[in-house]
Amino acid sequence: MAIIGNLIKGVINLRNSISSETDHVKNQKETLIYLLEKAKHTEFGKHYEFSKVLDSENPYKEFKSTIPYFSYEKIQNEWWYKLHEGKDDVTWPGHPNYFALSSGTTGKTSKRIPVTDDMIEAIKNAGIKQVLAMENFKLPADFFEKEIMMLGSSTNLEKNNNHVEGEISGISASRIPFWFRGFYKPGEEISKIDDWDERVQKIAENAKNWDIGALSGIPSWMELMMEKVIDYHKVDNIHDIWPNLKVYTSGGVAFGPYEKSFKRLTGNPVEVIDTYLASEGFIALQTRPETDSMQLLTDNGIFFEFVPFQPEYINQDGSLKPDSPSISIEDVELDKDYVLLVSTVSGAWRYSIGDTIQFTDIEKAEIKITGRTKFFLNTVGSQLSVNKMDAAMKELEEQFDVDISEYTICAKRAEDGEFYHFWYLGASTTDLDTSKVADALDEALQAANKNYKVARTKALKGVKVNLIKPEVFYEWNARNKKKGGQVKMERVMNEEKFEDWEKFVQEH
Repeated sequence: MAIIGNLIKGVINLRNSISSETDHVKNQKETLIYLLEKAKHTEFGKHYEFSKVLDSENPYKEFKSTIPYFSYEKIQNEWWYKLHEGKDDVTWPGHPNYFALSSGTTGKTSKRIPVTDDMIEAIKNAGIKQVLAMENFKLPADFFEKEIMMLGSSTNLEKNNNHVEGEISGISASRIPFWFRGFYKPGEEISKIDDWDERVQKIAENAKNWDIGALSGIPSWMELMMEKVIDYHKVDNIHDIWPNLKVYTSGGVAFGPYEKSFKRLTGNPVEVIDTYLASEGFIALQTRPETDSMQLLTDNGIFFEFVPFQPEYINQDGSLKPDSPSISIEDVELDKDYVLLVSTVSGAWRYSIGDTIQFTDIEKAEIKITGRTKFFLNTVGSQLSVNKMDAAMKELEEQFDVDISEYTICAKRAEDGEFYHFWYLGASTTDLDTSKVADALDEALQAANKNYKVARTKALKGVKVNLIKPEVFYEWNARNKKKGGQVKMERVMNEEKFEDWEKFVQEH
C-alpha cells in the first residue's frame, strides 16, 4: 500500500521541517546538569558530592576535578558489584532491569554493564532520530513499507537473580514496540534461537517470504548471513532474493574494511548508514549522505568527554592515566584523536569505553571511530592506530585486487632477535606473493605515519605477512565470544594471545 509509505514519509518531512539547528554545546551542558541532578541522592552522588558540583560556578570544571576516570574494572570493583548484591540507588536511581553482556576483545568473562529503563528509553529515542534522518537520504516512499532485517544476538535473554541479561543488540530487539513488529525480521521466533548457525539457516529458508528493504547489524556477521542466503537459494547476489534492499545500517565497528567484500554480495547499490551503538548506550548515528561521519547524540542521556589520544596518557592495558587532561565538546579540535569518555543514564561516570574518535565537523558534532585504545601499537615507537591500519588495508585491496575484511597484528622479536610486525590478513585469495604484500604494506604505513617511518629506520626491522581465509577470524571470534554478537576483533594482540592465535590458525 503505497499510501502508507507516503504517509510515513510525510510525517518524517514534517518533523524535520520544524526542527531547528542543534546547539550541541548547550545540549551537553544541560545533559551534565540533568545527570548530576538525577543521581545526586545515589551512593555515588553522595560520595562525590554531586550537590556541591551542581552549586559550583563551573559544574564541568568541578565535575572533572572531583570524579576520577573509570574503566569497567574500576567501576565494577568499586560500585557496580553492589548491584549484583541486590542494592538499589548505587550509581543511578533504582535498580537496572537489564545488564548488557560485553566480552569486548579479551575473550574473558563477560562484562555486565547496567542498562536502566532510562537507557532503554534513550536507545528508543535514538532509533526514532535515525528514522527521521532517513528523509535526508531521499529514499522512495515505498521504502517505508518494506521489512527490516535486524541481525544481532539472540533475544532469548537469560534471567539472573533480579535482572535479565544479554548482549545490547538482543536487549534492544527484545524491546521492539508493538507497532514495529510487523516490519521486523527475522521475527520473534527465529530471533530467540540461541545457536547462530541454526538461526541463519532459518533465515535462509524463509528469506524469499520477506520483502527486505533494510539490513542492520555487525558487518562480518551480516556478510556471513548474506552468503548463506545466496548459497541456499543458488543465486548470484542478495538482490536476487531481496530486490528492494536499499539501506544497510552498520554498527559496532568501522565499515571501511568490509566495504569491498560487502559490495561483492549485493547486485545493486546499497546506502550504507553508520551507527554507533555500544553496550554503554547509543552514542552517534549518521544523519546525512554527504559524509560517512556520525553525529554524536548530545541530547540523549549521555555526557561526553574527550582525552587527547597520546602515548603518555595511556597505560599498557589501554586504560587512561589518572592525570590525563580531558575536555568537553566545546573545546575539541578537528582531525585529532581522542579517547571517548561517557557519563550516562545507566550510571556510568567518566567511563572509558575503549574507543578513539576524531571530529570531522565540530559544529555538527560529527565524528568517526578511529580505533581502540587497546589496539594502539606503540612497540618500538611505531605509534600505529587502527585507522592507519584500515587505510593500509584499502591500499592493499586496490593494489592486489583482493578483499581484506579482517586482520590482526603483533609486534614481537623473530628468531633473529629483531623486532617485526607480524600480520595475518583475512583475504579473499591466499594465492599472492606474501613478500610483495609485506613490502606494499610496509610502504603504505611509512607513507601514512611518520612515527612508523622513523621506527622502521631504528628498532623495527620489518613486516611479515600471512594470508588466511576470513572464516578463520570468524571461528576465532566464535570460540572466544559468541558467534553473531557484538564482536570487535583484536586488531592488535600481545605476544601471549598471539601465540594462542597462531596455534588456532594452524589447526584450521
